Amino acid sequence: MSAQARPPRISDVAKLAGVSVATVSRAISNPSIVSEATRKAVEEAIAQMGYTLNFTARNLRQQQVGGVLALVPKLSNPFFSQILAGISGVLRTRDLSLLVLDTTAAPDQSAMKVLGPYLNRSRSDGVIVLDGNLDPRLFDQPGCPPLVQACEWIAGLPAPRVLADNVEGGRLAACHLTSLGHRRIMHVTGPARNSLTVARREGFAAGLAEAGLPDATPDLRIEGDFTARFGLEAAERLLALEDRPTAVFCDNDEMAIGLMNGLMRAGLRVPQDMSVIGFDNIEMSAFCLPGLTTIRQYRARLGQRAAELLLARMRGEEITDSTTLGVDLLIRDSTAPAPADLSKS
Repeated sequence: MSAQARPPRISDVAKLAGVSVATVSRAISNPSIVSEATRKAVEEAIAQMGYTLNFTARNLRQQQVGGVLALVPKLSNPFFSQILAGISGVLRTRDLSLLVLDTTAAPDQSAMKVLGPYLNRSRSDGVIVLDGNLDPRLFDQPGCPPLVQACEWIAGLPAPRVLADNVEGGRLAACHLTSLGHRRIMHVTGPARNSLTVARREGFAAGLAEAGLPDATPDLRIEGDFTARFGLEAAERLLALEDRPTAVFCDNDEMAIGLMNGLMRAGLRVPQDMSVIGFDNIEMSAFCLPGLTTIRQYRARLGQRAAELLLARMRGEEITDSTTLGVDLLIRDSTAPAPADLSKS
């Protein structure tokens, strides 16, 4: 290959931009530490010469794989879409790829066999854990990359967490329903040991207490699994009650949408006969009929923050603090003042 035909090198970019090779490297890998003028000069030189970074060679020099692993429970759940998009967006700025593994394909007894090989610096540079039901011992092995927990968390796992304020979300749901005059309110929860379930139940009980109401009694609490299918099942169990509630708080939007579907199939009107509120603000919650009142958490920001913390840990920074992001109440059409007598419906 002739000199004219060879691919441009980083030294060629440096010469055209009028800076050192080290400066070009800094402008590419960490543009925030160089001046605006230098960054623009390097970018223009790169564009003019058609220079492309050899990521494989760079990663070998830095002893990196060039990718981050996200462990997600039930990848088909639409809740995770914005979180993963937030993670991926941050990683792209550092030329890192995102590998996603569905942990539901790894039952407890085989999690180490299925997931263990990926929890090694030879396979990933860092791990974002979004499944709070994994055994913490899974990550206690030689060569495990830096970890960050997001959305859910694992008791006993010493890794920083990025969470929505689930307690406050549960409280907001209860306060909204009690402010509409509801006094008999059902709570459809996630799995009992799930970290989100525990936090949202705590907040829900606190919101009921603010209105002078006791925590939900056993007949007004149904343990679910965060799926729309279970929402349908919860509707059947609710309809079988002699003394029905006038409102239902579901621990996620999927169950709330399934529950509304089941109620309306049985001839009940939402919200005239029964109010329903969810949690998460997944995309579908705005398009179902009626539109679902929900607790909005900022999922893209949660993913971005988790990726930022992981990058810091990958640089060797000691980070142990948790980050809690705020939530708010998003009122749509599925909640209304309590009916005078649901038993006549």
